[in-house]
Amino acid sequence: MRNFDLSPLYRATVGFDQLAEMMDRVFEKDVSRETYPPYNIEKTADDSWRITVAVAGFTEAELGVEVKENALVITARKAAEEPATTYLHRGIATRAFERRFQLADHVKVTGAVHENGLLHVDLTREVPEALKPRRIEIARASDIEGRAIEA
Repeated sequence: MRNFDLSPLYRATVGFDQLAEMMDRVFEKDVSRETYPPYNIEKTADDSWRITVAVAGFTEAELGVEVKENALVITARKAAEEPATTYLHRGIATRAFERRFQLADHVKVTGAVHENGLLHVDLTREVPEALKPRRIEIARASDIEGRAIEA
C-alpha cells in the first residue's frame, strides 16, 4: 500500500481540517479488518438513510449505539460466557466488535431497531433554517434611484 503525504496541501488551506483528517483516515485504514460485522447502507429518501448491521447472536442489551463527535459508533459485547459447549461447526461469530461510521454535518440519528438478527439505524439530515438556500429579490435600478432621491 502506498503512503501519501498531504501536509504540503495543509499549508495553503484554512478551515479544511475535517477534510484533511478524513483523507488521512482513508489512506491509513487497513481495509482487511473492516469486514466484521457485515452491513448495508441504504438511501431511504433524499435526506435520510438506513444502516443495517448483521448482529446475529446478540441481544438488545448487548448492543450499544451512540453518536460522539460526528461519528456513529455501534458496539457489541457478549454479556456472559456461554457454558462449555462442544461445537461440530461454529459459523455464527459472536465476537465483540466496534463499528464506526463518520457522519456528515447536520446528520442526526433518529432511531435504532433490533429485529431478526439485524440492527437498523435510521439517519436524517436536518439542515438549520439559517443554512438553507434562500431566494433574494432582485430590484430594478429605477426603483432604487427613486428611493435615493426621496431620502
